[in-house]
Amino acid sequence: MAIYGYAGKILRVDLSSGKTTEASTLDYSSAFVGGRGIATKIYWDEVSPDVSAFDEESRLIFALGPMAGVPIVGGSRWGVFGKSPQTEPEKFCYSNLGGLWGAELKFARYDGIVIQGKSASPVYLFIHDGMVEFKDASNLWGKGAIETREILKNDLGKSVRVVTIGPAGENEVVTANLLADNDASGSSGLGAVMGSKKLKAIVVKGSQRGVSVAQPEKLRELTDYFRSLSSGAFTAWGTDFMVSGSKAKKDPCYGCMADCIRVKYTTDDGRSGKYMCQSGMFYLQWSWRYYGEQNEVPFHANKICDDYGLDTWALEAMLGWLGRCFKNGIVTEESTGLPFSKIGSLEFIETMVRMIALREGFGAVLARGMDKAAREVGGEAPSFIRHTDPYDPRLYITTALLWAMEPREPIQQLHEVGLTLAQWVSWVKKVEGAYVSTDVLRGIAKKFWGSELAADLTSYEGKALAAKMIQDRQYAKECLIVCDWIYPILAIKHTEDHVGDPSLESKLLSAITGEEVDEQALYNIGSRVFNLQRAILLREGWKAREDDKLPDEWYEKPLKFGVMDPDCLVPGKDGAPISQIGSIVDRQEFEQMRDEYYRIRGWDDRTGLQTRKSLETLGLEDIADGLEQRGLISP
Repeated sequence: MAIYGYAGKILRVDLSSGKTTEASTLDYSSAFVGGRGIATKIYWDEVSPDVSAFDEESRLIFALGPMAGVPIVGGSRWGVFGKSPQTEPEKFCYSNLGGLWGAELKFARYDGIVIQGKSASPVYLFIHDGMVEFKDASNLWGKGAIETREILKNDLGKSVRVVTIGPAGENEVVTANLLADNDASGSSGLGAVMGSKKLKAIVVKGSQRGVSVAQPEKLRELTDYFRSLSSGAFTAWGTDFMVSGSKAKKDPCYGCMADCIRVKYTTDDGRSGKYMCQSGMFYLQWSWRYYGEQNEVPFHANKICDDYGLDTWALEAMLGWLGRCFKNGIVTEESTGLPFSKIGSLEFIETMVRMIALREGFGAVLARGMDKAAREVGGEAPSFIRHTDPYDPRLYITTALLWAMEPREPIQQLHEVGLTLAQWVSWVKKVEGAYVSTDVLRGIAKKFWGSELAADLTSYEGKALAAKMIQDRQYAKECLIVCDWIYPILAIKHTEDHVGDPSLESKLLSAITGEEVDEQALYNIGSRVFNLQRAILLREGWKAREDDKLPDEWYEKPLKFGVMDPDCLVPGKDGAPISQIGSIVDRQEFEQMRDEYYRIRGWDDRTGLQTRKSLETLGLEDIADGLEQRGLISP
């Protein structure tokens, strides 16, 4: 039987025994499509809640979607999934990466890799020509991720694709990440899980280029349509801080049109690498303040983190916390070994990252994560932790439920709200080319978020339904796995009403696989995977209602500033711009909105637990049985 879109196989690797097996992708794909869906189902089936992140029976799952390797359409993202040591308590978590590694795995004829066990000594995997080789990595252990990647490319050929970890992962630092070709990085502490298994890298080389497509003519029509939609689609005030100019060059993921901010930057001294978004900016204000001028230190800080294998998002929060603790006399240079008088300098960030990655001195405290470090420092240290984010629900109330239901920052979901409203702010501020007016925003809200009420960001009305629709769509998107910068296409520049097309993803999936899936059916798959993750979290100790909440800071401390828009403008009931500076999340309103959300989901609004009926409707009878055995389901 011909298989379209998929490679058809999932590779299973047991590092303890050194054995590999293969499973059929088709055992999972009809219900869960790919990517996040398949990985979540494998995790539910195979990882007991009693297993710790660093346990031998823990799984590290690499997963692709059916669109990986298909040119133009932006479907070559890939994900890494497993139990995160970064969350408290440890929970199922995930990361989403780009670049070239994912498509190459498809060309090596696999849709995913499931890693279990622990190697007795450092190894890397070399997957090529239908073979899986276990290679000694003793000479690579201790080396940086960037250095390791280049060594393996020199040894095995420039065309191989590599995902690896740095010393932070080897030393099980809870914020360790993974680094792949094109400096694609994966967070959630899963680099530490890889390090705990003594797995330094996975190298892939595909011998069968291209992907078999069921309906090539239909795909060609959709690709042409996609090109017409994508041209000049995004204009957002505030994105001019992204790197551009003669030193920056577009660096797209495999086969993509590069209609995004992903760039490769080359410094004055000739060093180059990915430089964009949060990882490019986390040290920017510190360095510009220290040196008194714009400079390339933020780029070098980014590469230091990449090479040691540390998550810049976690490090940014930790930097802010440490800076406040130093300012208030809670920590000193003497007590930490950190040169706080030079914060913002290259010397400071090099010292801090090295100490954490190698667990040197006070770095061993920071290696456990900011929350645990704050408790160990003691005194007032925990009170200086801040929860800041460009998509803070004090600014965008729609994001409140998105935050409350996830074990980590749900960036894809947040982008659907925040980037759309950034385009509206562009129109308000009369940015040339901006076209998402209040009327367009209302049209988007009606089509994508359930009602025009969702376009009023000063009210809690309509936000529960909007959250549910956003979650279902974004989970479906991460099953495919398609680019977050492109999908969903919420706004179109050249049409009369400018309102986007939510049906393209399902049409592409149908043309590629030959299995007809309409827009609503795709959203139902997203809802199935969302509910499956909810079941996993409950099984791992998440307390319904009690843990479906926001940080106290967002209920109690007024919003002071915005990252993308310093004026913090949002549309009110009549569409007029209103500043959210000084706003908080109303706790009572949030709880009422949360109850409404439970009802929309078909859950028990008294307990926040899923009901058997809601799970059975999604085809999750076995999940309902598993939850019932643990008393975690409502009748």
